[in-house]
Amino acid sequence: MALKNKVQLITYPDSLGGNLQALNHVLSTYFPKTFQGGVHILPPFPSSGDRGFAPLTYLEIEPEFGTWDDIKTIGEEYDVLLDLMVNHISRKSKYFQDFLKKGRKSAYADYFITLDKIWGDGEPIQEDIDKMFLRRPLPYSAFTIEETGEEEKVWTTFGKTDPSEQIDLDVKSEKVKQLFYDFFHNFKQNNVKIVRLDAVGYVIKKLGTSCFFVEPDIYQFLDWIKDLADSLDIALLPEVHAHYTIQYKLAEHGCWIYDFILPYRILDTLINKNSSALYDYLETRPEKQFTMLDCHDGIPVKPDMDDLIDTKEAKELVDVCLERGSNLSLIMSEEHKDEDGFDVHQIRCSYYSVLNCDDDAYLAARAIQLFTPGIPQVYYVGLLAGKNNHKKIEETGDGREINRQNFSVEDIEASLEKDVVQRLLKLIDFRNDYEAFNGDFSVQKSADHEVIMAWVKDEKQCSLFIDLNNSQSIIEYTGENGEIIKYYV
Repeated sequence: MALKNKVQLITYPDSLGGNLQALNHVLSTYFPKTFQGGVHILPPFPSSGDRGFAPLTYLEIEPEFGTWDDIKTIGEEYDVLLDLMVNHISRKSKYFQDFLKKGRKSAYADYFITLDKIWGDGEPIQEDIDKMFLRRPLPYSAFTIEETGEEEKVWTTFGKTDPSEQIDLDVKSEKVKQLFYDFFHNFKQNNVKIVRLDAVGYVIKKLGTSCFFVEPDIYQFLDWIKDLADSLDIALLPEVHAHYTIQYKLAEHGCWIYDFILPYRILDTLINKNSSALYDYLETRPEKQFTMLDCHDGIPVKPDMDDLIDTKEAKELVDVCLERGSNLSLIMSEEHKDEDGFDVHQIRCSYYSVLNCDDDAYLAARAIQLFTPGIPQVYYVGLLAGKNNHKKIEETGDGREINRQNFSVEDIEASLEKDVVQRLLKLIDFRNDYEAFNGDFSVQKSADHEVIMAWVKDEKQCSLFIDLNNSQSIIEYTGENGEIIKYYV
């Protein structure tokens, strides 16, 4: 599957209009040429929590959102990207519910990681747990088996509840491999072109390690699942929040990766009006990346930016973000916090709000993203220049809801009246259509308060100039007749 070097949309199935049919209508009516790169639809499957990220199955679509026919229809016009949470599945799934009833007698018992698969006697050892990169206080949950009354402890990397809502799958199990085979074949039948391997860094559990991105075992799994995807002409996008060197190893392994460094780098550049760190990064990063500024979680900090930032400077930037209404998710494991206690995992906010709702600064951020090599993704809230949604946080108690509001068709039409949105749409069109973006990229030396980026292909060339003192962005490009055209973003 050859990915298109065009802009993609990221959205929940119900966030633009209310369901998948409405999403298709919104795309064809309001954004007919905007997302030529495709549409990443965040999990549309039946789910018991985490807004779709605790799926019961991948063989069905949540009826409130629509049907597989709706996905197939969208897929006729756009390359559809869906998530596969390869690490876990919902405890409400038929597989785990059967295990809860029958225990080891369940046909699905081998799907899950009972603790005797890790520790021979099934008794966890704290010394081993201390080495792990934890996403909750303990990496397992205890359940009582209905038919026997016995307690079973199973691995649960994620989950805010105890016991967890998200039950880890044993990727070494042949039955789990068959399950993935079924999921991928179903994706193929329904026009899914790209699959994001969500939380893939956690799939290998091995004593004496952090149980995160365990080498070389992780590559054996990735090679296996890539062979499966390749056989169906489906592209893969591994999703790994980790030290940048791990991302680079994935790139060296031939994988597409997420650029989780760019959102922070751009934010730092615009707030501190200094491009030097951004330049250093742009000159060394792998090009085979998906770029983004905002998403359904937050702006990555730790571990993505480890060894790339000074924590004193990072604290100052985080403080500015907090003053502008952001909230934070924090690192759980003491061992993975910095020596000075810096523990920010992600900055949760609307990207438009964290730039003080400054239209020029926001457009400058998008211009840098769209000029950076890779496949750009634009999150639906960012597309409509949505602001921090504090009301939803108060209603749910979940800080991530700051950037997850839903837009009705009326909301979308109102957002399209905003000058900043129209300017963004024009910028996206330029990125999609100008041929030089398929050529050679360069960063040009400049003063620290400037950004200059350029693309050249044959006789076509374009350059982006940003004055960080006033956030004004200007693009100069070669027109059809060889003339130089100046475009004020």
